[in-house]
Amino acid sequence: MQASIIICAHNPRPAYLTRVLDALHAQTLPLAEWELLVIDNASTEPLAGRFDISWHPSGRHVREDELGLTPARLRGIGESKADVVIFVDDDNVLDVHYLATAVEIGQTWPILGAWGGHVEGEFEVEPAEWTKAYWGYLAIRPCTAARWSNNPDDWESRPVGAGLCIRSNIGRVYAEIVKSEPLRRKLDRTGLNLMSNGDTDLVGCVLEAGLGVGVFPQLSMRHLIPASRLTEDYLLRLIKGDACSKALLDAVRGQSLHLPRSKFRRKVRELLVLCQHGRRSMAFHRSHIDGRLEGFRMFSEMRQGVQT
Repeated sequence: MQASIIICAHNPRPAYLTRVLDALHAQTLPLAEWELLVIDNASTEPLAGRFDISWHPSGRHVREDELGLTPARLRGIGESKADVVIFVDDDNVLDVHYLATAVEIGQTWPILGAWGGHVEGEFEVEPAEWTKAYWGYLAIRPCTAARWSNNPDDWESRPVGAGLCIRSNIGRVYAEIVKSEPLRRKLDRTGLNLMSNGDTDLVGCVLEAGLGVGVFPQLSMRHLIPASRLTEDYLLRLIKGDACSKALLDAVRGQSLHLPRSKFRRKVRELLVLCQHGRRSMAFHRSHIDGRLEGFRMFSEMRQGVQT
């Protein structure tokens, strides 16, 4: 078996998950060479009776009742059997050759521990022009040329969580790290919570293991974006959750913490952003700062709780 495909889903949109499964059914990689694991992450209505995967001889539904994307990913890693694990979100529609190409890259590039590719957005409604500046937060990742690196600061070579491919031995190392450092379980989505960066932590473990990471344009997929994710309110919450989780991850990884400026200096900075870029930019700047502060608070409170 060449690959284990893991779909982590919590109360997914039925039409979206159906398209995800249809795209997997159409893959050119023979069914005998991969397994399909649908991790039902505490969905209100169990997925097993609603989404048929009987077409796959090695397909199965697995229930994980601890809510959160990180616990769901860990469950998938623990259940997987292949040497390569591919994470497919419940709104990711893969190109028909995605799995075959992912396996080929894994064989051709043994120096890589994680790889991904081109992620384009498919929008339910026409997005407003101003939202384009924030599409990266929606895991929309154009890739026009292959790029790889083992430099932790080369963010352009790092794959995102959508369609992320990793070697299973790295996945098991990551699972042990999370077990020994439970603060990492707080990263990424938990129900309606918009924390993130669990994939950043996972890719970081690849680099710490001495392997490289890369992105390849021939690995192509579409990320389905509902209208609700294109509102200013949602994007503000998303930026705050991203900043909070990045601060928490930095703290957990022992990196130097750059605390936001004093309240007075933050207000001055906000006024400058307002004057130069307008109200919306100031609101997003404020959400980022508020997220960083919340991340620092979470880390301090959790550490105190662990020590007591």
